[in-house]
Amino acid sequence: MDPRSFAVPRPLAGERLDRVLTELLGGEFSRARVQELIHDGAIRVNGAPAERPAQTLEAGDQLQILDVPRSRIRAGGPAGGELVIRFEDEHLAVIDKPAGQLVHPTSVVRGGTVSELAVARWGELPAPQGEDRPGVVHRLDSDTSGLLVLAKSAVAAERLVEAFRERVVEKRYLALVHGEPRFDSDWITAPLGRSERRSDRMQTLPEGTGRAAETFYTVLERFKRFALLECRPKTGRTHQIRVHLASIDLPLVGDRIYPGRVRTPMPKDAPSAERHFLHAAGLTFAHPVSGAPLVFESAPPADFEAWLAYLRGSKP
Repeated sequence: MDPRSFAVPRPLAGERLDRVLTELLGGEFSRARVQELIHDGAIRVNGAPAERPAQTLEAGDQLQILDVPRSRIRAGGPAGGELVIRFEDEHLAVIDKPAGQLVHPTSVVRGGTVSELAVARWGELPAPQGEDRPGVVHRLDSDTSGLLVLAKSAVAAERLVEAFRERVVEKRYLALVHGEPRFDSDWITAPLGRSERRSDRMQTLPEGTGRAAETFYTVLERFKRFALLECRPKTGRTHQIRVHLASIDLPLVGDRIYPGRVRTPMPKDAPSAERHFLHAAGLTFAHPVSGAPLVFESAPPADFEAWLAYLRGSKP
């Protein structure tokens, strides 16, 4: 896109940069997409790169939206990729997302994302989470594999978003972690909020601040200095399971963003860990139109299974 310029109007003085841009763009981009543009260096404030989404603006500040250099754009999934469909009808689809695939495009990721492949397969889709995210009603991190629901009809989109908001969708994840859990099962209830140092990352916060977040975990297998957990998040905050587990010294194997307070070295003979080992293994919810119960299970992919085989062979 060509550079576009705006002057901050007086009524928006004192507001955050991401809020101001979302307002000035008239809904063209979601606020999350605006934040991605800021992180990708595509926003200028008075000629200088924007500092952060929460940067406070003054009346008359000059804002520019620049094109992201083509050399920085990368694919959001494997070339020639196709959706792995576990269920489909006229209202929704459930897919098995591979690790390394983004759910929707960003300013520096285009091609091969889940939403782009969904549009290529089914045509125009409802976009309850923003026009740049057709079909998307909830998300998985790029490196998280497993089950994902897509909306194909407007009525399904509205009701699925509401179901996730009301926490009536049961989600089950498998997590391979460093460390030795203190309990066989437990609740993690630390509130979450944006990191003060990196606004694209999350952190736990003191009680009474941030956004409430709850994750229940059960230990499925214990290994020497590692464990396999089943996690059932009650809430659906950004990076919730990863941050919660790291906060109790059980960081995900392969997680370079949230390695915990002490980075744990990998055993020299261990398989490679090119991503964090979190897998969306189960989804249970009512069909948004018929009300019929829907239950889906997904086995961990090959790289996850390779680590489990290694650890099982390494049991003391």
